[in-house]
Amino acid sequence: MKNQETTIQMNKVAKITLIFWLMKIVATTLGETLGDFISMTLNLGYTVGIIITLAFFLVVLFTQLSVKKYIPVIYWLVIIGTTTLGTEISDYIDRSLHLGYPLGSFLLVCCLLLTLFLWFNKFKNLEVYPIINRQKELYYWTAILFSNSLGTAFGDFLGDYFGLSYLQGAFVTGGVILIVVLLHYFSKINHIILFWVAFIFTRPFGATFGDFLTKPIEKGGLNLGTLNSSLVSMGIMIVLLLIAHRQHRLSFND
Repeated sequence: MKNQETTIQMNKVAKITLIFWLMKIVATTLGETLGDFISMTLNLGYTVGIIITLAFFLVVLFTQLSVKKYIPVIYWLVIIGTTTLGTEISDYIDRSLHLGYPLGSFLLVCCLLLTLFLWFNKFKNLEVYPIINRQKELYYWTAILFSNSLGTAFGDFLGDYFGLSYLQGAFVTGGVILIVVLLHYFSKINHIILFWVAFIFTRPFGATFGDFLTKPIEKGGLNLGTLNSSLVSMGIMIVLLLIAHRQHRLSFND
């Protein structure tokens, strides 16, 4: 019992609960709108956008790796960093390298599977909670970055190649998430597999919802713009962070 308590105290990542998935979806929406704000609204381009978002991601990741325990605000800043950088990576592959979303998605799937394979080969499991080992944490964040990049590419693929509106794309990916939830409660499918499927598909869900907020009305959006949408998402994220901090504090007091 004491060893278990020590492990939890040394844990570096968020526990998988309902608040985790809510924050993940909001973080992906923020990553989509903020990434588009940097590269498109500010007209900095995808190369400069990658440089800016990569710098932010590396700073918050270094901070996360430096702390000795899970601190919600730092952890979720890294998640936001991966979603924002993932947006830029996906757009760079499609619009600067001109590889297209299908090939880009395939490359990102390969990168994600390779990361998970190396992770499993090293630790013989893909458990995402708790994580106290530094090398495992690096695999964790690498897998999250690739999954968020893949989610962006897949969300754009739905819109560009199947002619789905942003809201329809959100319904499709939301439906996949619902199926994963049902499989979690009513099947014996490995929970780690279901976690990564859900993690990947919450990215396009948040991305398509972000596009729905920002894009012009004639393209199926609400035309709120990238800045206003980002500010709304930031406000929601702050509220959820306060709830997460309170829950985390109470869990240690119990």
